[in-house]
Amino acid sequence: FIQQLFGDLPELFRDEAELRNLWSRPDTRKSLLTGLAEKGYGDKQLMAIAKITNTEKSDIFDVLTYIAYATKPLTRQERVIKHQNLIFSKYTGKQQEFLDFVLNQYIQEGVGELDRQKLPQLLELKYQSMNDAIAILGNIQTINEIFINFQPHLYSDMLVN
Repeated sequence: FIQQLFGDLPELFRDEAELRNLWSRPDTRKSLLTGLAEKGYGDKQLMAIAKITNTEKSDIFDVLTYIAYATKPLTRQERVIKHQNLIFSKYTGKQQEFLDFVLNQYIQEGVGELDRQKLPQLLELKYQSMNDAIAILGNIQTINEIFINFQPHLYSDMLVN
C-alpha cells in the first residue's frame, strides 16, 4: 500500500518544495487531498498509513514527506513549537492569542482544523460568537487573512529564534 502511494505521489507534486507550497495554503491543500482521495488515499487510508508508519501524531504533510523523501516526520506539536516564533513574529497580541488557540486545536485534532470551513467553528469555540470575534480580531476579511496567512509559516523551512 505504501509502495503504491510512493509510486502515485510524483503525479501529484514534483518535489518537496512543491508539496510544501501546495500544503501550506488551505485551498491547494484541499485540492491535493482531493487528488489523493481520487487515487484511493482518502482520510481513512491516510490514517491507516500514518498508523503503519507510526506517525499518527504527525501532520499528513509529514507523513507524505516521510514516504516520498524519507525525511524525519515531526509530530504536530513539534511542528508548532518549531515554527511558533516565526508565526507569532507576524502578528499582534490578540491575533497571537487566536492563533495559539488554533494551533492547539491543530495539535489535538489534526490538519483538518486548518481548513477554511473550520474557521467559523473555531471562532465560536474561542469567542462564543462571531460578533465577539469581530470585536476582538477585526472584520471578517481580516480574520480570514490571519487564518490563511499564518499557515505557510507553519510549514516553512525557515526559522526565527
